[in-house]
Amino acid sequence: MTAATAPAWVAAARARATCGPAAPRTPLLLGDERVGSVDAEVFAKIDLKRLLDERYQLLIVEHEGAPAWALPAGEDATAALNALARALRAAGRCGPWRDEQLAVCGADGRRLATVERGAVRVLGLATQAVHLVGCTADGAMWVQQRAFDKPNNPGMWDTLMGGMVSAADSLASAVERETWEEAGLRVAALQGVAHGGHVEFAQPSDEAGGCGYMVERIDWFRAQVPEGMAPVNQDGEVARFELLPRAALLERLARGAFTPEASLILAAALGW
Repeated sequence: MTAATAPAWVAAARARATCGPAAPRTPLLLGDERVGSVDAEVFAKIDLKRLLDERYQLLIVEHEGAPAWALPAGEDATAALNALARALRAAGRCGPWRDEQLAVCGADGRRLATVERGAVRVLGLATQAVHLVGCTADGAMWVQQRAFDKPNNPGMWDTLMGGMVSAADSLASAVERETWEEAGLRVAALQGVAHGGHVEFAQPSDEAGGCGYMVERIDWFRAQVPEGMAPVNQDGEVARFELLPRAALLERLARGAFTPEASLILAAALGW
């Protein structure tokens, strides 16, 4: 199939992938380099003294002719960002706290610092994720229903595996870890594992009372799950798995049962 014959839900998924923020946002800098953005009202509602107590100043500066918030760059950047994350958490303006560090990168991809995962959406920091599309020899697809206590898209349907790339990960190690944790499958036991492509998202996030903004690149992979092998969740983040033939998969996609990320990835995997 070509893009011209793609069903209506594909265009809707693409439209959802790139949306402006729900409210005005102020750039966030490390030194003079923009790394994210913050809801214009958020910093007015947290105790910035927590940052000053930890020696890290959060300053308002001019950037490209407009106000911006700035933290120190260099060797203090990680400590300063995590001090800010703790201040956001104390004020109830943070996403779920994971004790997991994600990379903070410049526009050219250079790693500048790391920060607690729970703060990335509130700070509009770009993140990276991986997904795995798992098929069988006859073309059916394994999909998961997200746990109903997940903070984002609870109970919606997803690819076989989807997870974040941590600061300690490569793409390969993230795929291996997340495939085991979410599906109980070892990548080495799968067949034809290959990078399928990537999708990019920029859209409002409902984390921390709706003041977040998601900016994310998702690299997706495909693999064949051998006959007789079935996924079994290990980390409590999946309600159940189903093996869907193509017709059932398309019906579920058409009625919006999948997450925005999974919808776009599956559209690409299906050739649209």
